[in-house]
Amino acid sequence: MSEDTTVHAELRENFGKGFARRLRAAGKIPAVLYGHGTDPVHVALPGHQMLLLVRRANALIELDIAGKSQLALVKDVQKDPVNQIIEHIDLVVIKKGEKVQVDVPVVVVGESFSGTIVNLDATSVSLAVDATHIPEHVEVDVEGLEEGARITAGELTLPQGATLVTDPEVLVVAVSVPAAAAADEAAEDEAATDAADADEDAATESE
Repeated sequence: MSEDTTVHAELRENFGKGFARRLRAAGKIPAVLYGHGTDPVHVALPGHQMLLLVRRANALIELDIAGKSQLALVKDVQKDPVNQIIEHIDLVVIKKGEKVQVDVPVVVVGESFSGTIVNLDATSVSLAVDATHIPEHVEVDVEGLEEGARITAGELTLPQGATLVTDPEVLVVAVSVPAAAAADEAAEDEAATDAADADEDAATESE
């Protein structure tokens, strides 16, 4: 683990909304660490550092708790719905070498065929991965795909060592033509047909 993912955690024995507000006012975030049959450990984490770390989904951090090191996965980040301030963080104890189930963001790469749009139906997929090798995202390549193309979870190229947990039949990406463009194309086809019919009628009358 790099130094910027090593987080110094302070043990806390006080609880309640009032104490949590005072912690946040002091630039700290209340958090709880649990898992592997251990009793929950309540800590206070440095606010600015955690704000940077949780920008990445499934952040893995090395906690320094009273001089003892503990690997942990950020499982849940609770934010105020209005001002988006982090109110609480749930952490899960991680052991090196174990597999964890995580939701990994899906990122679209490439450009579909001209005039089409890519609809991302599933913004993330669930994977079972090594706890110390959690991918930042899974890429889905749409280069050159035409209208009607579909890519399911089972067709994704997963990072090495990852296993798909999401139903493989779940639709991830669908390529379509925008409704307005389809309507314009239909109108153009109709206009062309009408013009051809008119030319044919004119030719018949002149005979």
